[in-house]
Amino acid sequence: MDIDGFQVEPLTPARFDDFVTVLGSSGQSGCWCMYWIAGSSKEWSEGAAGGASARNREAFSGIVDEGPSPGLIAYDDGKPIGWCRVMARTQMPGLSNSRHFRTDLDIDGVWSLSCFVVRSSHRGQGLTSVLAKAAAVIAKEQGAGYLEVYPTDTTDTTPPSSIYTGKASTFERLGYEVVQRLAAHKPMMRLEL
Repeated sequence: MDIDGFQVEPLTPARFDDFVTVLGSSGQSGCWCMYWIAGSSKEWSEGAAGGASARNREAFSGIVDEGPSPGLIAYDDGKPIGWCRVMARTQMPGLSNSRHFRTDLDIDGVWSLSCFVVRSSHRGQGLTSVLAKAAAVIAKEQGAGYLEVYPTDTTDTTPPSSIYTGKASTFERLGYEVVQRLAAHKPMMRLEL
């Protein structure tokens, strides 16, 4: 789909190399976008060891192969430049174990937009918003009633690569509302679809 001049496509096995291009050969220090999917921080940490050969890479590749798509790749002129993970919240047990994002709120029909990676060449061009808009379309098509995000609430000029969940101000502009705040800097926000 075309969003604000960028092409955004679901991650499929045929696009796994594009995912690797966006995350880099070490998969963002061995994370391979498994942090919230792993059952515990210890499980994730052990899976991250080895970077390019990390168990997390193999586990995430298995999720992609099994389907449905666990996220979206953004392209500029055919080149992969951004990534976001979007899937049902119930598929991410790490959120229930999180001190910031565990919740008593209803999670049925809630999808999570939990991670963003944008290549340094394209930072500052609104790719988080582009990916979030595409994620809302995909989640709604899959029957989600809400899309949930876990941004950092800051006006700091912290480098975007260290804020992998996005900034709260970005999601406020897109119509998301705070539904829970267990830490001052980590709101949980939802968009009704």
